[in-house]
Amino acid sequence: MMRMADVSHITATATALLPCLYSGTIPRRRRSLHLRNGVSREPKFQLRCVSPSSDSLQFDFSPPPIDHDLLDTISVGGGKISEDGVVESFDNDDEALDAFYNGVVVVDLSHFGRIRVSGDDRVHFLHNQTTANFECLIEGQGCDTVFVTPTARTIDIAHAWIMKNAIMLMVSPTTCQSIIEMLNKYIFFADKVEIKDITKQTCLFALAGPKSNQIMSKLNLGDLIGQPYGKHQHFSFDGMPITVGVGSLISDEGFTMLMSPAGAVSVWKTLLSEGAIPMGSEAWEKLRVIQGRPAPERELSKEFNVLEAGLWNSISLNKGCYKGQETIARLITYDGIKQRLCGLELSAQAEPGSTITFDGKKVGKLTSYTRGRNGSSHFGLGYIKKQAASIGNTVTIGEDIYGIVAEVPYLSRQHPPPST
Repeated sequence: MMRMADVSHITATATALLPCLYSGTIPRRRRSLHLRNGVSREPKFQLRCVSPSSDSLQFDFSPPPIDHDLLDTISVGGGKISEDGVVESFDNDDEALDAFYNGVVVVDLSHFGRIRVSGDDRVHFLHNQTTANFECLIEGQGCDTVFVTPTARTIDIAHAWIMKNAIMLMVSPTTCQSIIEMLNKYIFFADKVEIKDITKQTCLFALAGPKSNQIMSKLNLGDLIGQPYGKHQHFSFDGMPITVGVGSLISDEGFTMLMSPAGAVSVWKTLLSEGAIPMGSEAWEKLRVIQGRPAPERELSKEFNVLEAGLWNSISLNKGCYKGQETIARLITYDGIKQRLCGLELSAQAEPGSTITFDGKKVGKLTSYTRGRNGSSHFGLGYIKKQAASIGNTVTIGEDIYGIVAEVPYLSRQHPPPST
């Protein structure tokens, strides 16, 4: 068992490791085992650079002998886990939400999809299949990109890392398989592209909150502080590979961590020991709505296009032809964006799908709802026609629930071109 008394090594790793990162199949296991009693103390951290030729780069990706896996550890720590292995709650939603704004939280997002795109044509392939300009990115950089239909209707937002021999995509839990199937349909005989689902071979954590930088400094990962969104580096933690990137999926701030399941327990325990508050998926969903990040089957669907969703930072307007490009160009040229996604401060609980009216006329639809911290407020997201979508406008949701159109952080960080 990896105890907190163990000495943990975080080693900066050259990108020459990328061909072997996450190449083995290590399933996430659920077992009912008991932890051995032991005295815990503050872990020690050492950071040392290693050369590509160093023997220490020869990682063993088979899991070492351990008494429990990540989900067992989280369960013992008070986490409630669904039958399909999603960490739903720690019965601390208000504390976790407060920590996001005033401290630091760690979230197990291992149920989100991870797709590895490799092959010599991978950059050109994703450049043509999604909205971002992949051809302008270099190894170690990252971006958000949007999967859309040929008519620019939204499917999902993917967070991408450009690695030496692959591009890593992080997508929503509900879209991973359909995106893989869609991408495979567009691979032609001569294309050198391989699509692989590595969700079960990896674990994914998000570290978020204003004190995230403090933990990164304590772990000798301070070089990533202040770097651009999507910038990522590779390290070794207790001999296991881990990639750390700037941004927490829900915010430009914070960090994302991708690792082998064999190393996930040590990483999780270390982050908690440094003061991170655990957050479950239910609180993360609340946070998603309050922050204004669109999600599949809510704000991202065939009912809405990518410009109505306001995902300007994920769209290249000057790259060559790509799926949905003609529709996007036409919408911009002819001012065809008739509605936009907005935040809504609500007077009471409201049902997603409810009609939004303004001056007695239907102007939109509520797509997401959540309670705020301490259950004392109500918040939603919805698409509203432009004439009614001004910040501060009062609209009606359903029969008698009032909403004030409000800015949300995720959408307010989007930067449309001046002409729009």
